[in-house]
Amino acid sequence: MKEFLRFIQKTITAKRLTNALLVYIGFYFSRIFKSSKPWGMPISLSIEPTTACNLGCPECPSGLKQFSRDTGNLKAENFNRWLEQLAPTLSYLNFYFQGEPFIHNDILQFISKASQKGIYTSTSTNAHFITEKRAKEIVESGLDRILISIDGTTQEVYEQYRVHGTLQKVLDGTKHLVEARKNLKSKTPHIIFQFLVVRPNEHQIEDAKLLANEYKVDEIRFKTAQVYDYENGNPLIPTIEKYSRYKRHANGKFTVKSSLDNHCWRMWSGAVVTWDGKVVPCCFDKNATHEMGNLSKEDFKSIWKGKTYSAFRKQLLKGRKEIDICKNCSEGTKVWA
Repeated sequence: MKEFLRFIQKTITAKRLTNALLVYIGFYFSRIFKSSKPWGMPISLSIEPTTACNLGCPECPSGLKQFSRDTGNLKAENFNRWLEQLAPTLSYLNFYFQGEPFIHNDILQFISKASQKGIYTSTSTNAHFITEKRAKEIVESGLDRILISIDGTTQEVYEQYRVHGTLQKVLDGTKHLVEARKNLKSKTPHIIFQFLVVRPNEHQIEDAKLLANEYKVDEIRFKTAQVYDYENGNPLIPTIEKYSRYKRHANGKFTVKSSLDNHCWRMWSGAVVTWDGKVVPCCFDKNATHEMGNLSKEDFKSIWKGKTYSAFRKQLLKGRKEIDICKNCSEGTKVWA
């Protein structure tokens, strides 16, 4: 509740409130009348600082170094131009898609500029680059929320998914951040431990809660894991059904639990922008196979309300299960602590 109130206090303007109302009304209008036209501009957006990552997680294109799209780093001049377009109506900006955000040298400048425009800012990190100095800079940047991936409470378990990672670096980075926030007498960023539940670490769920309490983070979230090859089972799928994105049937086959109804809030409320300006529907399109447009060639409003986006929304309203990136969607299967 405190975080939500901070969000409201920071972001609320007449223009953003009007836009949010238009987005909500337009979304429910689309569900009833099957209209693919959005009534407002995005409330939230994810921008990718970099595709580079220091880890080698087995279900991540960045970790596996197996992108089928161009890789690189967000340029400051591009970010500044995009921010000017979006700031008047945008409420939430997440600096994350693929890659480790803190590899980018300018990430804190990006966060600071967005924060100064009254946008609620967030990022997700493996915390390996949060030194004592960097922690102080993170707090000073105005970052509102940070998710720290901690997928194990011992090194042996942690590194089974976070390949090449060091648990102690994660814990040290967390400690530095908590201390910096305290020393600077700041209420932000809101610090979240995110625990991706897979079979190798599911026995450490209760230990993870204790660790979150020990390191004085604000909350811990347990997230279901996406795996690409799940139909015939996968060694990463948890045995605890509550924390699994997939359901096993009597014939031994697995399916996604989510009902995949023919509507999706994300398509009317937000989008993802890759480091080189490609606008894609959501974070499940990791290789940007569904490019709605490119901000290096046209402005965001033209893309958001353009023919390509409209056609994609129409397809979703007609048959979401037929869209490849929707088939593994976690909507309806999220588990928070």
